[in-house]
Amino acid sequence: MTSRWRGAPVSDRVFDIVVYFTIMMATLLTLYPFLNVLALSFNDSIDSVRGGITVWPREFTLKNYQVIFGFDGLTTGFRISLLRTVAGTLLGLASASMLAFTLARPDFQGRRFISVFLALTMYVSGGLIPVYMLIRDLGMMNSFAVYILPGLVSAFNVFVIRSFIDGIPYALQESAKIDGANDFTIFWRVILPMTKPALATIALFLAVGQWNSWFDTYLYNGSSEQLTTLQYELMKVLQSTTTGNGDYRSNNMTQVMTAVSPESVKMAITIFVTVPILLVYPFLQRYFVKGMTLGAVKG
Repeated sequence: MTSRWRGAPVSDRVFDIVVYFTIMMATLLTLYPFLNVLALSFNDSIDSVRGGITVWPREFTLKNYQVIFGFDGLTTGFRISLLRTVAGTLLGLASASMLAFTLARPDFQGRRFISVFLALTMYVSGGLIPVYMLIRDLGMMNSFAVYILPGLVSAFNVFVIRSFIDGIPYALQESAKIDGANDFTIFWRVILPMTKPALATIALFLAVGQWNSWFDTYLYNGSSEQLTTLQYELMKVLQSTTTGNGDYRSNNMTQVMTAVSPESVKMAITIFVTVPILLVYPFLQRYFVKGMTLGAVKG
């Protein structure tokens, strides 16, 4: 930045200072709530009642996390949540991208009808009770498939990927056909590599949605201990600490529970469910940047 300022007008220097200061303040305002929650999760719950905790715990303790990890079912819940996140993201991405590729083909005769049908699903829903009855009649109660199949195709995801594919010249597909490529080869070797920014965005949406989901576990797999999810188990932990219900506690958790507050456990739960999905962002960041500059034109 120093070399850039050499010989630059004063107005440009002032503008750069204002921009960097604004970005710095926005970064601090974004990070502070997360750091505050992190500090409260590691701070003694009795001391936290006094207030004044900022971004560093005043009395460091691991009791809040001991409460979480002391409950049964978290290991199974973490495994099922991780499995449904990976499987749901990959299958949802594959189905949305293949359908979007089909609808983006100008030679596909049913593209208008299917597009209208998909658009209607974004505004019209059968409601909770009909969906529950459908899942029950399909035999997906107490099964892992209920986490994947009902939300396998999302109209919003299809339209996002289709809009991205529409921006790719169709001449590339025609050239690939001349070279002897079939539709699957065009989709796999031509379309997918050029739609990585859109795919990364949709993959992030799908992963976050699958990781944070717990209500479907409550509705369809609440009685199955082997198909429970991490968020559902943590919801029961929070409910147990709030209401004082001892049915869900482990035998050695009674003394630990008396030393923590529901608010402290809530902060620890927030960190525990947020950090794993945050680790995904660095791997997708470069595709976001590429997507922002994909339509740029050199001056």
